[in-house]
Amino acid sequence: MSQFRGPLAIAAVSLTVPLIATVTQSSPSAPSASSATPAASPKPAAPAAPATSAAPSKPVKPSAKPGPTKAPSAIPAVQDYDAASGPGWKPQRSTRVVVAPDNSRALADEGKLLAQELKRGFSAAGSGRAGDIELALKPGGAPESYTLTVRDGRVRVTGADEAGVFYGTRTVKQALAADGRLSEGVVRDKPAKPQRGVMLDTARKHFSADWIEDTVREMGDLKLNQLGLHFSDDQGFRIASDSHPEVVSQQHLTKAEVRRIVKLAESRHITVIPEIDSPGHLGAVMDAHPELQLRDAQGVPTRGAVDIANPDSARIVDDLLSEYAGLFPGRYVHLGGDEYQALTKRNPEASYPGLAREAVRKYGPNAKIQDLATGWLNDRAATLRPRGKSLKAWNDGLHAGGVVKADQDREVEYWTGKEIGAREPQEYLSEGRKLVNANDEYLYYVLGEPNTFTYPTGRRIYESWTPLVLRGTTPVPARYADQILGGRLAIWCDLSNAQTQEQVARGIHLPMRALAQKTWDSGKPALDWEGFKALAGRTG
Repeated sequence: MSQFRGPLAIAAVSLTVPLIATVTQSSPSAPSASSATPAASPKPAAPAAPATSAAPSKPVKPSAKPGPTKAPSAIPAVQDYDAASGPGWKPQRSTRVVVAPDNSRALADEGKLLAQELKRGFSAAGSGRAGDIELALKPGGAPESYTLTVRDGRVRVTGADEAGVFYGTRTVKQALAADGRLSEGVVRDKPAKPQRGVMLDTARKHFSADWIEDTVREMGDLKLNQLGLHFSDDQGFRIASDSHPEVVSQQHLTKAEVRRIVKLAESRHITVIPEIDSPGHLGAVMDAHPELQLRDAQGVPTRGAVDIANPDSARIVDDLLSEYAGLFPGRYVHLGGDEYQALTKRNPEASYPGLAREAVRKYGPNAKIQDLATGWLNDRAATLRPRGKSLKAWNDGLHAGGVVKADQDREVEYWTGKEIGAREPQEYLSEGRKLVNANDEYLYYVLGEPNTFTYPTGRRIYESWTPLVLRGTTPVPARYADQILGGRLAIWCDLSNAQTQEQVARGIHLPMRALAQKTWDSGKPALDWEGFKALAGRTG
């Protein structure tokens, strides 16, 4: 995919909030155009709920005077907000983050993180009091959903699961950074799409572990939940290997660094997805194993392409896949599958007669090289499936026709329609396949802007893209919405020296926020672009 395709060193925002002895009313003021209303429109005010008993001595009593009402300012915007009359909430000197007693183990990480960010105390299994932020699990809702209630001088975040509670704390953090307070009322929020993420090409450009960890923190605050690492390609192999240390590039992540990244990601409810792209894009592996290089009928080597007729090719790739399946405990592994150069020729069978013979031997007289390539990915999936892994592949790794069919359970990451024999997104959808949107028209950040690529802008994603826009600028019919699992911003490093790590971080700052908004809520945002951009500056 290097012919066409191609974090965010911005650390978590340091949150400073005012310290006051009692909850007081913020003086109402009309919002400016740049900081105007959040996406969720307040519903008619409901009567304030009766006060609950305060716990400690010298309880903090909320003012009876109502404050201004607005949905919490956050990216992505909250989806549903029921306004209520009341003073709202600001942190006090006595404020703690308190975890419900029966959730003390499950929610300790979420509670400690928020307490640290707000520079407040933490109670692992206490009872809330006025001024506190209470966290609790309330199973039964949609995955990753949460409810945020501001009432009686305290904040309560409940979630259907741990991820939901975490996302509720992200809304609290951002709203305090942007507004300094939370209005009285109830927020009910959940994502539109289950997969929301970033893919990072570390094969062509080495990114430091610290930089990747900063990206993970930023992603967590934006409620993004997947980080793909494309760490093997023609230009490099960037994670240490015990099974095949000879393939590893000089600049690489150690396994200890990867474990640290994965642990941090898990604490932010982010799954790290490894990708070893094959049977194309294996140049770094073949630099150490030239005997596996694919050669055409004239004996000329084909850069990046492994000889899939050679059983030793399968052995080395399966060794690596099995090794990293243990290093990355998440559900997914990405198999790649794109741009196998043998299939870019006008007559693949004439250009690569050895592959053609093996296709016929393995799959019958009507089989062609595309069947051999399809069978290759099916076999690699079979290596991983007993380990409980779900598999992904790029759309041009799933071919039309042929005698061998790609496994039905493989998720398609749709990136382009530029490949030879391009298939429309609807072809995959009509087969019942599930897709993730990586549309190179909007979501490809390719260093150096080669091959007519231009750096994506947050504005264009925010105003023009939705998960239905899988190819080019035209959406697929809405009836396929449930088969489109989400979207991914892809950072490709084709011209690796075109930008530094810090420049990449700045370049993807707004595109990543726009993607977070449009995968959390696929509808038209309430804020215009300038308002959203201003909110991004206030929330960090």
